[in-house]
Order: sequence, then structure tokens, then C-alpha cells
Amino acid sequence: MDSSKKHVKPSPEEHANIFSKLFYWWFLPFFNFGYKNDVQFKDIYNVSQNDLSQVWGDKLQKNWEVELLKKHPSLKRAISNTFLKQYLCPGIGLCIQYNVIKMVLPVALARYINYFDKGKSEQVGWFWATVVVSLVFIMVIINHSSVLYTQRICMRARIAVCSVIYRKLLKLNHSSLGQTAAGKLVNLLSNDVQRFDMASYYLHFIWFLPFNAVISFYVIYCNVGLYATAAGMTTVLGFVPILIYMTTLQGKLRYQIAIRTDKRIKLMNEVTSGIQVIKMYAWEKPFEKMVEFCRKSEVSFIAKTSYVNGVLSAMGAFIEKLSLYVTVVTFALAGNPIFGDMVFSMAQLFNTFTYVMCIHFPKGLTFYNEAKVSIGRIEKFLLLDETEMQSITNSTTNSKEPNIDHITRLDETNYEEGLKKDTGDIELHHVTASWMPNSIAPTLVNVNLHVQSGTLCCVVGNVGAGKSSLLQLLLKRITVTSGKMSVNGTIAYASQEPWLFVSNVRDNILFGKPYNRYKYRQIVRVCSLEKDFKQFPFGDKSLVSERGTSLSGGQRARVNLARAVYSEADIYLLDDPLSAVDTKVAKRLFDVCIKDYLSGKTRILVTHQLQFIKDADLIVIINNGKIAKVGNFNDMTEKDLKLIQQQAEKEEKHEKNKKMEIAPSDNLTLQSVNSLVSVAGDEPEETDELIEKGNISSDTYIDYWRAGGSILFLLITISIFISAQVVINSADLWMTYWVNNEVKLSQSNSNGTNSPILGKNASDTELPSNLPLPETSAATLHEISTTKIAMNLLNSTINHSTMFGKSIDEIKPREYYIHMYTAFVVSSVILMTIRSFLFYYICMTASKVLHSRLFNNVLQAPMRFFDTNSSGRILNRFSKDIGAIDEILPRAQFDTARIFLIVFGVLTTVFIVTPWMMVPTIVLGSIFYWFTIIYLKCSQAIKRLEGTSKAPMFSHVSATLNGMSTIRSASAEQILIREFDVLQDQHTSTWFLFIASSTAFGFYFDVISTIFLALVTYQFLIFEDENTLSGHVGLVISQILILTGLVQYGVRQGTDVASNMVSVERVMQYTKLEKEHPLETGQKPPREWPSKGKIHFKNTYLSYAPELSPVLKDLNIEIGSAEKIGIVGRTGAGKSTLINSLFRLAPIDGSISIDDFNTALLGLRDLRSNISIIPQEPVLFSALLRYNLDPFEKHNDSVLWEALEHVELKEALPDLNMTISEGGLNLSAGQRQLICLARAIVKNNKILVMDEATANVDPQTDSLIQRTIRERFKDCTVLTVAHRLNTIMDNDRVLVMDAGQVMEFDHPYYLLQNSESFLSKMVNETGPEMAYKLKQIAKNSYLYKNKISSEDGTFGHRD
Repeated sequence: MDSSKKHVKPSPEEHANIFSKLFYWWFLPFFNFGYKNDVQFKDIYNVSQNDLSQVWGDKLQKNWEVELLKKHPSLKRAISNTFLKQYLCPGIGLCIQYNVIKMVLPVALARYINYFDKGKSEQVGWFWATVVVSLVFIMVIINHSSVLYTQRICMRARIAVCSVIYRKLLKLNHSSLGQTAAGKLVNLLSNDVQRFDMASYYLHFIWFLPFNAVISFYVIYCNVGLYATAAGMTTVLGFVPILIYMTTLQGKLRYQIAIRTDKRIKLMNEVTSGIQVIKMYAWEKPFEKMVEFCRKSEVSFIAKTSYVNGVLSAMGAFIEKLSLYVTVVTFALAGNPIFGDMVFSMAQLFNTFTYVMCIHFPKGLTFYNEAKVSIGRIEKFLLLDETEMQSITNSTTNSKEPNIDHITRLDETNYEEGLKKDTGDIELHHVTASWMPNSIAPTLVNVNLHVQSGTLCCVVGNVGAGKSSLLQLLLKRITVTSGKMSVNGTIAYASQEPWLFVSNVRDNILFGKPYNRYKYRQIVRVCSLEKDFKQFPFGDKSLVSERGTSLSGGQRARVNLARAVYSEADIYLLDDPLSAVDTKVAKRLFDVCIKDYLSGKTRILVTHQLQFIKDADLIVIINNGKIAKVGNFNDMTEKDLKLIQQQAEKEEKHEKNKKMEIAPSDNLTLQSVNSLVSVAGDEPEETDELIEKGNISSDTYIDYWRAGGSILFLLITISIFISAQVVINSADLWMTYWVNNEVKLSQSNSNGTNSPILGKNASDTELPSNLPLPETSAATLHEISTTKIAMNLLNSTINHSTMFGKSIDEIKPREYYIHMYTAFVVSSVILMTIRSFLFYYICMTASKVLHSRLFNNVLQAPMRFFDTNSSGRILNRFSKDIGAIDEILPRAQFDTARIFLIVFGVLTTVFIVTPWMMVPTIVLGSIFYWFTIIYLKCSQAIKRLEGTSKAPMFSHVSATLNGMSTIRSASAEQILIREFDVLQDQHTSTWFLFIASSTAFGFYFDVISTIFLALVTYQFLIFEDENTLSGHVGLVISQILILTGLVQYGVRQGTDVASNMVSVERVMQYTKLEKEHPLETGQKPPREWPSKGKIHFKNTYLSYAPELSPVLKDLNIEIGSAEKIGIVGRTGAGKSTLINSLFRLAPIDGSISIDDFNTALLGLRDLRSNISIIPQEPVLFSALLRYNLDPFEKHNDSVLWEALEHVELKEALPDLNMTISEGGLNLSAGQRQLICLARAIVKNNKILVMDEATANVDPQTDSLIQRTIRERFKDCTVLTVAHRLNTIMDNDRVLVMDAGQVMEFDHPYYLLQNSESFLSKMVNETGPEMAYKLKQIAKNSYLYKNKISSEDGTFGHRD
């Protein structure tokens, strides 16, 4: 765990004064830097001390622990207790903005315009102009400050919840871990917690809606009276139940989406982890279908949510029209005259009220329900059962004193008695334990064991006997159902499957412990790592890739062992650490490390290397979860030793067998190790993720929209958008036309009415001049309807004499205007609804297509891609990026399209009436464009880095899940928590910079707009003359307010689209990956190919990348039909690479032919499906047992059962429909390996490859595998990468490799005739006795096969 990408760059915000924070001066230098340079991680400001993950994680953890003391703990309550007070502060600011300032502003604006009608003193005009500009500026400051602070509080809530989730992960017991897939955790930490950010702004509208409703009702009532107000408000309130139902429905849909997303990401995590096996088995199609099925189920609910969003968006737009329509028509039908001051001032008030009620309130409810679902899912995770450890501490316990954390008290076990025992003492008394609570069949039964301090105890037994479970019991990962257990002292644990994390080798060994140079060198020596450090390019500072794939199996095992040894514990639990290394290294590790260096410590060694049990102080034979015998080797009776001796005889044969890792000589001095340990600073740089530069390419937008539908369908959708906007504008203009005629008729009859707001008689002037309320805040301007233009058009138009030149006879009855207005309103409602559905349909289609392309391309990427990219990076695309494309991007795009259509409609109308408005619009547009370019360059770069900084968190979580036992045994929880907090802080720094840049951009946009408003407002006073009419003043000012406000918000929404298009860009990156050779080609092999299994390598070279030197060099070998070939060689000799070349997992030069057919001509599916492999690390997937055996469903149950019977698993696995947990964790390592063998039997191919398949199994299982292969594959060609020499000494030929070249290739008997041959040297290194036995095996095999060949003439050739 290494946070290597830490850069010291303090944020200027921390030391900024109040004005700098209020006006965002502290951010201006970053805009300048980002515009001139490509922003990189080192340029990002460090996270503020007020936003640290550890701080907020601790606070929320404390409140959550308080909740756990209650009968019904609530995470929502814990979050509220932590953040509610902070969250309400900006909410109060927004409440003042909406319920005070926005109600005062129209009155001030009306007074200012009224100045031009009444001819009051000049000071009055200047006063009200200043009030208008000041109110707008105050709104700008309040709005942006409130929005940023709100987002920041919700960001803190998110990081606190993530921190608590991770801390909980480290406490889960085995049963809970079984319910926690990596995919689910990634979903919780990406999509679920993202709801906090999405809900941040809108939740405020839920609590201050009642205030807004009461004030709005009162003001509208003052305008139109009770009946019309009641009609209009009833229309609005009538939609409220529908809105609430829709938002509640979204919460339910969100829960269904989350479940399906969990499943998909879990599956993707398995795919990325087991991709090599998937490729070798040619299982791309079955997994493609599985992912497609999961995705289809997920998208079906996402689509429903999107259509609900579409309905809500349409309702938010047309409810204002509908409510205004009902109010006006009711007012008119009551016999009241229709005047502009009443209609359009009321329209403004309805706009404000419906904006809060029908747009932000539903959004608030929607995000609240979605956040509630996410909180419920997180709460469910936080309530999972924990281990018995009372708390996670980071204290260091002196080895002389027992660590209280490691003493388990069960039933009547006396704690004080435990303390009296020696440190390192272990006692189990009638202990029965199970992996799962309330299990019918316990894992361990009535275990009685006493291991005294300093004892070397070897635990032996068959596959599934319970050896590893015994160690897990001591680690307290198994639930004890009865009995007493006392473990005194600290524990170090070396797992059976080595666990390494992404960092350098030294960090993997130290694992957070202080670096002691002398001690470190000693441990490097006793763990036989010196030679490896010499081979590594940067010594012990060389980087370890994810899951340790950059190291060999033996290297991983020894680093894993070195970590346990370095931890300096009282008790060492070693789960078969010797199986992954060759016999000589195993003996050295046992003698020098386990026996000598760790002498005096309690050591419990689970081993399949039975030759070591003779040196053990205590031997524990375990069988079927019960201890069959305890004693030393001399205590064993003949009956007790029978099984062990049978296995030991087998093991003696491979004791000296060599997995080709040559151990350094024992006389290597500590001085020589000095050169192997890297000096500080001499270390490699980790491969960075590919990050695009500059603006989002237009190709990204084109690819996205083309994925959404055909060009024709897109054009139809665009035409619907335009038609809807035309109808909306037509409805507004028709209302203007109707009111004009009403005023015309009224004035011709000399009938005046009092203005509802100003109380001015209509006969005293041309027309009341109440003007629309300006909406300048970034969060409110986008919903202003073009209806408000109509009043200005009315005031302006009435001043033209042509309006009064028409005949009164041309004015039609009122019913005619109502009918036409009705037609326009109904048409707008229909078209707005249709456009919403069409738009979201396109977005959903694009999302489905992009995910399909992403998965297909990742699946077909070469192995090199997976070796150089962590699973976190890949899962980030499938979780966070796809989540943004599914749900966030469509909303942002819809808002942007709708707003700019409104702006287009406004501009078109204004330019027709007042052409001179083009000049200030062009000036304003130029300034906006320039500032937008600066902002886009910065924000897109930050957004890319924000997306990238998520991946290390996901990789960290995945690594934690895989290494839980090691982490807990080392008491390293606090180290990992700190690392997670650091990774989260790195993400927080990019996220806060992104929202700060967006807020600063919006603020300066509004400031520019306000300055322009002030100039225009004051110029009317400066250049006032008799031609300055109130209608003109109102028209120009209102249009400036509307246009600048709408453009500002529209641009921000547009930049949000561009920012979220980064997710599309990141997905598109992976759709353009280099691909392997095609899965299928036009060339098909013969029907029964391969019928013989002959393999011919001719001038074969293999490089994993073009810039790297070849790993295989000029390979020329021929393998005959049904030959059994052993492959041996040192670490890095090219053994596994040869296998990779056969499966074409990397590009090759030269040719590889099978049955005289060049495999380069075949599709990879045809090639790989005809070769069987049993890998060294068995990979199982979380699916049914039958699916793990036969994903193509080609075989019936009898064939599957027969295969299981051959590997002796028929009784152990009761049902083919048995569910295999993720990674096969509900099976032992040996059982997993046997299932892989059963797969090969089911496939029944003519070629079988065994890649060190018996490295991690006990001798009996090894014997079973070898016997099964001889029986079931006697007519097949078998290639065995040797781990134990006895498994290949009776092969037809042995291939000895070194540095990617063939050194020897012949029958082992022939090779052993030459004392200088490579194989002879390997055999001789095992010692005289074992060398003799191995030579005898080779000789007997040769004589036996020669005898057969003399009878049938099939043997006897030499290469």
C-alpha cells in the first residue's frame, strides 16, 4: 500500500481572506495556469485540512457507534448528527434568496420603470436603479456561496461514509465477507455514495417549499383575487401527488438498479481477475452472454428511471404554462378585463412558484429517495457481523507480553488463566467451529490441541481435511460454536495463496513496520531473496503489479513469507509456504528460516512436503475436520503412520525435485546482501493511466450520438425539440396578441382598471408597467419561460401608433382567443412530453451500445493490457464512468438542449422587435465565449484527473479483500485505513477543485452580467429624454436579465455535459484498444482437428510488447502425437511463456503448427477451445458448479458427474447446481484444482497443458491428478510445466529451457547419461539418494517404453 503520487501543493484557499473566498480571487491563478498548461496531478492543490478523510471518517464513525448502541441503528441519523447543522447554513441563505430577495426585486424594478412614467425627481430613478442592481448582485453572491458550501458539506458526507465503509470491511467476519463481493463494494463506493453529491443542492427546496408556497399564494391573490388564485394554485397542487409518486417510484427503481449494478460489477471484477483463464478456455462468449444478461436487466430499470425523469422534466416545463392558462382563463371567464400588468406579473410569480414546486422540489424528492436507498444499502453493509476482535488498534505489542487483542474468550474460558500461560502458548479444548454460523455440518469438530511456546508443529492431511481451517480458527476467522480456545501472543500469518499489493517489494515485506536495515537484510537472506533482488531491475524497490503478476509463483511465496517473518510475532502460522518453490529452496527455507531463524517461536506449519515432519516437535494429523493424531514422529504408531508413510514415500521422490529456482548458496554473507538492497531514491515510476489532453474531441460527441440512433431518428428528435419550442413561443405570443386586443378594446371604451400591484388606474397612463422578476442566479435562470417576454413586447408594441389604427370591428370574441390559447397550451404539453421520451430513449440506447462496445473490446484486449492496467482502472470504467453515462449525462444534456432552445427563441423574438439589441448581445457573447474557453480547458482537465483518481481506491479495496487474513494477523488495519484515507484525499482534492472551478466560473459569469446590467440600467438615466419610454426600458432590461441569466446557466450546464463527456471519452479509449488476433476467421480447421496432437514450433519468437526484447528466442521443437513432455527451467526461463505462445496470448513471430495446421490462420476461439489447460492457480467463478465445468452447456449431467467421479469429488460436491462463491472460496485449494482437472476431462481435447498444476496440493491429490492424467489422457499430448521433478521423470521427453531458449530436449534417461547436461545438474543438486531415485525412475520408464516400442514400433526415436 503505497501512496506514491503525493505532491505538496497547499491550497491558497486555506490562507485566503473572507473577500478572496467570497469573490473566488484565490482560484483565478489556477484558471490562468490551466489555460496555458496541461493540468497534471502535481498541479492539483492538496486537500484542505477541513476536508480530510480521516477527520470526517472519525466523526461519522463515532456517531455511528452511538447508533449501534440503540435497538434500531440508523445511518441516516448518524449522518444527520454529523453534518445537519453545517448543511442548514447555506440552506438558510438560499431560503432568503428565494423568499425575500426574489419577492422584493420585482417591486424595486417596477418602481424604477415607473419613474419614467411619472416624471419623478432624478434621485428617485438613481436610487431604484441602484437597488435593482444591488439586489441582483447580492443574489449572485448568496447563490454561488450557498451552492459551493452545500456541495462541500455533501462531499464531506460522502468521504466520511466511504471511510466508514472501508473500516467496516476490515472488521467483517468470514460469513459477512462471503456476502461482500468486490463488485458490490466498488458500486457502494462509486455509484451509491455519488447520491450525496447529486442531492446536495436540491434537498434544501424540500424544507423551504412551504414558505415559498404561502408567500407566492398571497402575492398572486393580491393580483387576481381568490377564485383565479384558487384555480391556478389548485392546478399546480393537483400535480403534487403525481410528482411525489414519481419521485417515490424513482427511489424504488434506484434500489433495483443498485442490486443489478452490484451483480454486473461483481461479474466484471471476476472477469478482470480471471481473464487469462477465460482466454485460455475460449470462454469469451459465455461470459459475454452473462454480462449482456446482467446489463440488459440493469438497463431495463435505468430506462424506466430515465423515462420518469423525462416525465418530470416535461411536467416541470408545462405546469407553469398550464397553471397560468387556468388562472388567466378563470379570471377572464369571471368577466374581468385582461391587462398586461396583471397577466405578466402574475406569470412571473407562477414561474417562481412552479420553479420551486414542480422542478426543484421533485428533484429534491428524487435525489432524497435515491440517497435514502443508497444509505439503506450502506447501512445494511455496516450492520453485517464482525469478527470477535473488540476493536482495531495500531499499537505495537512487545513480544514478551501477550497481546490482549489476540486472546479469545469463549464460553467459560478464564481470561486471567490465559494471561498466566507462556507467550506463544496455544490451547484448544473441545472446540467445534464452522465457517458459517448455524452450519449443519461444522468445519472443525471437537478439536483438542495444546501447542507449547517455541514448538514447531506440522499439520498434515488430505484435501479438504481442515488444515487451513485450523489456522483460520487461530486467526479467529471461523465462528466457534462450542469449546474453549486460548491464544497467547501476537500472530504472523503467511497465506497459502501469496498476497501482494501494488507497491515495491520492500514495502510488501515491511508492510508498515519500521525499516530496520540489519534485520531486513537477515530476513532477505533467510528467505532466499538475494538472487531475485539482483535480477530485479530496481532491486527491492522494483514495483509489484496487482496480484503480484510481475513476480513468479516462487518469488511471490518467498516475499509473502518474508513479510510474516519481518513482523516479529510470537506465533507464526504458515499455510504451506513451501509448495510454490522448488525442493532445494523449500529445504533451505525450512532449515534456515523456519527451524533456525524462527527458533524459539511457536510455528504451526501446514505442509504437503511430508519429508519435513520428521524434524517437527509436534505432528498433527487432521482428517475430515477432526484431529486424528497428535505427537512427534516417534510417537506415531504403524497405523497412524500408514497414510503418512505412503505419502512420504511419494514425497521423497519429489523432495529433491526442482522447480527451477536456483537457491543462493548458504555461505552468502550479509555483506553481499548489502548490494541487493536498493538505495533510497533509486526506484521506478509506476505506469500512469492514459489521460487525454485538451478539449473533448467532436468525435466523442459524434460517436455518442451515433450510438444513440440513426441519423434519421436523430433528425426527427431534433425537429420535435424545435417544434415544441416554436409552439411554446407561439403560446406566449398569442397571449400577447390577446392582451393587446383586450387593452385596445378597453382603451377605446375609456374603461380603466386598477393595477393589482401598484394600484395605478389604467386610464392615467398608457399601460401599467410591472415587469418580470429577473432570475439571475445560476441555479434558477434556466427555468425562466419566454412568457415573460410577452409583457415587454406588449408594452413596446402598444407605444406604436399602428396598434391603435386598427378597427375595433376586427377584434374577435374572447372565446376565440381562449380556444386558440388552449390549442397552443395542449400542443406544447404533448410535444414537450414526446421530446422528453425521445431524448431519453436515445441516451439509453447510446448507453447500452457504449457498454457493449466497452466490454467486447476489453474482453478482446491482449493480456499485456491486463498486466499493465490495474483492475481498479478497468472497474472504474464499468462503474463510475458507465454510471455517469447512464444517469448523469442524460439529465445534463436535456437541460442544456432545452435551455439553449429557450435562449434561441428569446433572441429571435427580441431581435425582430428591437434589432439594436444585437450589439450588446454580441459584446456580452464575446466575453462569455472567451471566459468559457478558459473554464472548459481547466474543468475538463480536472474532471479527467478526478475520474482517474478513483481507480486506486477501487484497487485498494480489491487488494484488501484478497489479503484479509494477512492484514488481520499483522494488525495492519490502521495502516490500510490511513492508506485508504490518503487515496480518498487525493480524489477529494480533484473533486473539490472541480466544483470550485464550476462555482467560480458561474460567479464571474453572473458578475459580468450584473456589470452589463448596471451599465444599461444607468445609461437610461444618463441619456434620458422625452423619447425614453417605460416600455422600452422594461423590454431592454428584462431581456438583458433573461438572456444573460439563461446563457450563464446554459453554458454551465453545457460545461457539465462536456465534463461528463469525459466519461464517454474514457469509455471510448477502451473501445479503441489493440485487439488480439480475431476470435474467428474465415479459415476453419478440419472437422476432427486436432486428431493426433502433434505440435511444431518453427523459428518461434515471442515479445510481450514491440519495444521489449523477445522472451522466446528461435524456438524449434517438434512434439509427437500423444507424447508426454515435461518442461523445466529456472525462474524466467520462459516455461510459462512457451505455454502462452501455444495459446497465442501474445504476438509471435515464426509459426506454431498443430497437426500440420498453422495456428496463425485460425481464429483464437478455434485454437484455444481445442487445447485443455490446468493452471497453477485454479480459477472458479461465482456461478453454478455445472457452469464452471461446462459454460457452453454442451454436455449432459452424466458426463459432468463422470468427470467429477474421476477426480473423486462426486461425494464432496452434492449437486451440480451448487453455487460456487466468488473465487471458489467455499472450496479448498485442492478441490478447486480438481475441478479444473474435471474441466479438462469434460473438454476431452487431444492436447493438455499442465502449468505447475500440482504446486499447491497435497501429495495424495498430486497422486490422484497424475493417475487421472495417465488414465484419461493416455492418448493425448500432455505438456507439463514441472514443479516436482518426479512428475516428469517418466515422461517421453523433457524440455529444458533457459533465457527463452531450448537447452535440451530428449528423454530424461538420455539426458541423464551426460553428467554435464542441464537436467543432470538439476538432479544432482537434490543429493545422492534422491538423484539415484530420480535416475531410476527415468531408466525404468525408458526401458518400459522401449520394450513396448519394440513390440509395436512406436517408440525409440530421438530428437
